Amino acid sequence: MTAPPAITDPGGALAGIKVLDLTRIIAGPLATQILGDLGADVVKIERPGEGDDVRRTGPPWALDAHGSASELSTYFLAVNRNKRSITLDYTRVEGAELLRRLALEADVVIENFRPGTLAKYGLGHESLRAANPRLIYCAVSGFGQTGPYAGRSGYDYLVQAMSGMMTVNGAQGGEPTRVGIPIADICAGHYAVMGVLAALAHRATTGLGQLVDISLYEAQIAILLNAFSGWFNGRTALGRTGNDHPSAVPYGIYDVDDGQILIATFTDREFVRLAAALGHPKWSADARFATNGPRVAHRQALRDLITEALRGGDRAQWVQRLNAAMVSCGPINEIADLADDPQVIARGAIVEMNDPSRGVVRSAASPLRLSASPPIYERPPPALGEHTEAVLAEWLGMVAADIAALREKGAL
Repeated sequence: MTAPPAITDPGGALAGIKVLDLTRIIAGPLATQILGDLGADVVKIERPGEGDDVRRTGPPWALDAHGSASELSTYFLAVNRNKRSITLDYTRVEGAELLRRLALEADVVIENFRPGTLAKYGLGHESLRAANPRLIYCAVSGFGQTGPYAGRSGYDYLVQAMSGMMTVNGAQGGEPTRVGIPIADICAGHYAVMGVLAALAHRATTGLGQLVDISLYEAQIAILLNAFSGWFNGRTALGRTGNDHPSAVPYGIYDVDDGQILIATFTDREFVRLAAALGHPKWSADARFATNGPRVAHRQALRDLITEALRGGDRAQWVQRLNAAMVSCGPINEIADLADDPQVIARGAIVEMNDPSRGVVRSAASPLRLSASPPIYERPPPALGEHTEAVLAEWLGMVAADIAALREKGAL
């Protein structure tokens, strides 16, 4: 057996890349967290005395080292590891000048203000890239840098509504329903990372940076996938189907003796295996069920037969039996169940980072498994302004007296 490749870059795939993070809330901070996981030096710029708005977005609130509720949002902890925080007020002349100096040293600037906000202070992409042609400037916004909606604010919930996402989520016949996590923010954050990585590859060839323009709206539209294609290529609106799949049967939640399980079969071959595992191999020869189209048409009849066949077994028994038969099946876990899930444990999918003031901070590990340059977990989410002095000294060579003078002027 060939040995796995050695870790050749313990500092991460993006070691040496400097990222200036002017983002807040979710989409932008998620993008910069991913870059930090990959080894980039991410410096988070926050407003003096306030910081990222999401620091105060709760409940729920993080527990401190003594197990008591703190004033820090768990939301903030989800998307801000592997960063250093400095405070800086770019609305002051001295603060704007300091930010320009930092941008001269950066490889990437990421911001998620309304289009035009930073340009008012001479900090827009054209100004910063003119001074630093190698700079990659990633702007994340609700609706993009151009178009009739560009000036609008664009929160996740609004974008879910406007994109059509809420028309395909929720119970059949029910009202439009938002996805229970900020899916538009999350997708925009991931697309921002892809854009930055593509721009870094382009710069490696040309020596030049570029603008990366990411919108929540377009990211949400892009992930509609089959719902989008169903309408634009088939003039068919999928609508809300609850826990049923609009195009595949059986694919959903089924009752067993001690609760429920999820069974997912997407091909005719899988259905043959399911029918045999349930003790009814003849179903796969039944004209109503032999192929997917008829199964969709006879959805309820097949559901009734499967539900009856599942009687007499509990979740553990059926999950074991169906997976042994190569049928996709699993429990419907609570989030708390993940702590004891053997796959989660085996893969190290929960990261624990020690924070002197908050104790252990837990977060979901990066799903990027790179054999030679894996993600790193060096820093828990930072306290507001925790690294101001260190970053200014390291990036700009500033001394204590310079930093103190800026503090007196309210720039830090």
